[in-house]
Order: sequence, then structure tokens, then C-alpha cells
Amino acid sequence: RFHVIVTELFRGEGYQEGFHRGRRRGLQEGRRHGASHGAKLSTEISFYYGFAVTWRCLLRHHVDVRSRKRMKALEALLALIHNSPHDDPQSALLQEHTEKLRAKFRQVCSMLSVPTDFSDYTRTPAGTSF
Repeated sequence: RFHVIVTELFRGEGYQEGFHRGRRRGLQEGRRHGASHGAKLSTEISFYYGFAVTWRCLLRHHVDVRSRKRMKALEALLALIHNSPHDDPQSALLQEHTEKLRAKFRQVCSMLSVPTDFSDYTRTPAGTSF
């Protein structure tokens, strides 16, 4: 009888210790994953912002109809960036807004006749961190 009580006591303590260690490890891994995902999203949005500002500067003195349409699309892209809930990672709208932002970026690239795949230009060198 004593053996059963001691066994149950150790099993209970082992369970509690394992549960707490697992919870701590899960929180650490979750934070690490969130920081990594957040950094990637931040890099992407920053790239879109720099892209839009640069093209806006290049087109600001052009007054033809085509350039005005391009400027309007660039302004819409910048407005999406400024109104983005990217500073609130808990926002339920973050994923939807990011998809709209990517779609607007592709539209602007199409209007400007530039490729949408900038992955070769946006990769950070090995060893670089935020």
C-alpha cells in the first residue's frame, strides 16, 4: 500500500514538473517564432514602403494620364501601409490586410512594368540579424 502511495506521489510531482517545463519551453519557442515572423513581415512592409516612396519621387514631375494613374496606385499602396494593423500582432485583420497589401503591390508593379519577384534583392546576407 505504501509503495502505491509513493508511486502516485512521484508520478504527480513528475507530471507537474514536466508540465511546467513544457509550458516554459513552449512560451520560449512561441516568442522566438513570433519574433522571426514579425521581422519577416516588417521587412516586407518596409520594402513596399521604400519601393512606393522611390517610385513616387520618380513620377512626381510627370503629368501624363498614365503617370497620374500610377501615382494614384502608389498613393493607395502607401495608404494601405500607413493604415495597416502591423503594429498590433493580435489583430484579427492582420492577415487579411497583408494579403490586400501584397495584391496592391502586384498591381502597382504591373502598372510600372516591373517584376514582382524581388526575393534576390531582399535577402539579407548570412549572419545579418535585426
